[in-house]
Amino acid sequence: MLNGQKQQTILYIEDDPASRSLVERTLRYGGYRVLVADCGIDGIDVARREHPDLILTDINLPDLTGREITTMLRSDPSFRTTPIVALTAMTMAEQKELTRAAGITGYLTKPIDIDHLLKQVTFYLAGGHDPTDSQPLNDTQTKYVQEVVGRLETRIRDLEKMNHQLARFDRMKDVFIQLTAHELRTPLTLVVGYSRLLEDNAQLKSLARVDPSVGILFEGMNEAILRMQGIIDEILTVSRIMTNQIELTVGPGNLGDLMERTIHVYPNALNERRLMVHFTKSQWSVRLVADWDLLFLSMRNLLSNAIKYTPDGGNIYLNCTVEGDRVRFSVRDSGIGITPEDSATLFERFFAGGNPDLHSTSKTAFRGGGIGLGLAIVKGIVDAHGGQIRVESPGFSVENPPGTTFHITLPLVAQPRARKRP
Repeated sequence: MLNGQKQQTILYIEDDPASRSLVERTLRYGGYRVLVADCGIDGIDVARREHPDLILTDINLPDLTGREITTMLRSDPSFRTTPIVALTAMTMAEQKELTRAAGITGYLTKPIDIDHLLKQVTFYLAGGHDPTDSQPLNDTQTKYVQEVVGRLETRIRDLEKMNHQLARFDRMKDVFIQLTAHELRTPLTLVVGYSRLLEDNAQLKSLARVDPSVGILFEGMNEAILRMQGIIDEILTVSRIMTNQIELTVGPGNLGDLMERTIHVYPNALNERRLMVHFTKSQWSVRLVADWDLLFLSMRNLLSNAIKYTPDGGNIYLNCTVEGDRVRFSVRDSGIGITPEDSATLFERFFAGGNPDLHSTSKTAFRGGGIGLGLAIVKGIVDAHGGQIRVESPGFSVENPPGTTFHITLPLVAQPRARKRP
């Protein structure tokens, strides 16, 4: 209550937080009750629920325009005389006339003149209108426009419901993936234990010395177990990234040592595929403060990716430079490249380039398999360190491989993100 009078209510519909906050503070200072909405649909809902004394709306909103909002509200008899004022950066006379033809009471140009805003609001609340040369629509035209905008509002609301439902399904999927990975880890731990008991069994050891095929069986079983452990670890890591639960355990270390260790993971694949890795350890001799376990995982995924998409006899180039307080390194291959379409979604979860039917089960065979988490994990780890990653490729060709380069930038000293609690 102001001077015995009822406090007047103003609704401001604006998607820009800075503009919304500035105008809201100014109006509250002027003694008004202020309601805000960041999109047209929400603004219409608030208006119908609260029946404000004046509505300020931006013209360019993410869903409905200010003109469409006005058309919808004017179709309701309770808003026929409510002042609706447009705030926008548009200055073209034609745009202004379109805005006024929709039933807008007045038109204020951005940036807002805060010193005069309260005077202008008082003018419109007192029944003031901006002069206009626009010809009013006849009743038939008005009804038709309102019908069209009404269908548009219904369609947008339907799409919003679908979007909320898809978001819910996506959350359910993330939870399912996380729970599944944990459930798989428990029986796999038992399998690992039983495998070791079998290997330590004295009778089986004696049998393996007599029959080499027994040792081959054990070796194959252990490789399969390690492969399954790797997949489950990838799923658990990406689930932490998806839910923003990744937490760094940082310490000092040498990037060259890490890259050398990474290359030693794939000696068989590199030899069998005749792939040459061009790596100079002294160039990579950079001291970092980082989470070395996670960096090792990201390096393995980058090198594995280069191996998979480089034809036999190809080359992989590893380069590194220090620039100020950051280190920049790249993994470049002479592989088949990436299409522009795939480049846009390369770091998304469960991305698998090319036709999945062509993938083999091996993660190091040419165009080998995988569940599409490797690069998503790399990006999540790089982001968690405060770094950036980008991909560069001239295109895709199996006959004339154009190659692909991944560029990574990391701070020399990682700043661990505070873990987001669920």
